[in-house]
Amino acid sequence: MTQEHYIIRGGIPGRERLRILSRVFRPTTRALLERAGIQPGMTVLDFACGGGDVTADLAEMVGPTGRAIGSDRDGVEIAMAREECNARGIANIEFRQTDLLTGEADASYDLIYARFILTHLPDPAACLTEIYRVLRPGGVLVVEDIDMAPQFCVPESPAFDRSVSLYIESARRRGCDANIGRRVPHLLSEAGFTALNVSIFQPAALEGELKLIQPITFENIAQAALAEGLSTEAENESILNELYRLAHDPNTLIALPRIVQVFGTRPAA
Repeated sequence: MTQEHYIIRGGIPGRERLRILSRVFRPTTRALLERAGIQPGMTVLDFACGGGDVTADLAEMVGPTGRAIGSDRDGVEIAMAREECNARGIANIEFRQTDLLTGEADASYDLIYARFILTHLPDPAACLTEIYRVLRPGGVLVVEDIDMAPQFCVPESPAFDRSVSLYIESARRRGCDANIGRRVPHLLSEAGFTALNVSIFQPAALEGELKLIQPITFENIAQAALAEGLSTEAENESILNELYRLAHDPNTLIALPRIVQVFGTRPAA
């Protein structure tokens, strides 16, 4: 994955967005990992781990006899993740700055977790082929990814709808799919994973941090929309102001993208 394909800003601003996202999704992600069969003693990978929030949860779930590795191409976020986990005294965790899975040995992991990464890849099938390679036979891949189009706001807001369309089109212009969630089960099946388990949910709220995800996400993709010639700085600023107003209005219901959760197994040899 190269920088020109990724539409969301990384680094320190991206880390702050990921903190909120991780707090909002932590309960559903942990429940998904439990359903997928994570166990103490496993060696697990948090692929495209960002700031390492889920990596830390994985380290806790596999316990002191297990090992959690977080990998990401963003060196700033990897450095922050390493520093934060060191400060917390998490011993069974490691962070690596790497793009995709180049250099990883075959059959290295018992479980791999990948959240909101396939949507940013121009060739998600190639990524899944690499994940299949580094999973041990009988190992499990756990994926969460987005289906952006079903997002909504009530009362309706043209600015909200415009922010969604700008996200989808910016991703499309860069060869990526903002609605990939609905395709994930098929992609895993095509990659050779079996015993697929699928669940879908759509987070929504009238109040709280969940409502901040939309304006913060738009703030981090605005430059991509501008670079693709889809919007102007003035339009971006107007949309952003309205999104923050909606986020703080307790009478406005915000529904985030539909989240498709899938886990499947690399067949045992």
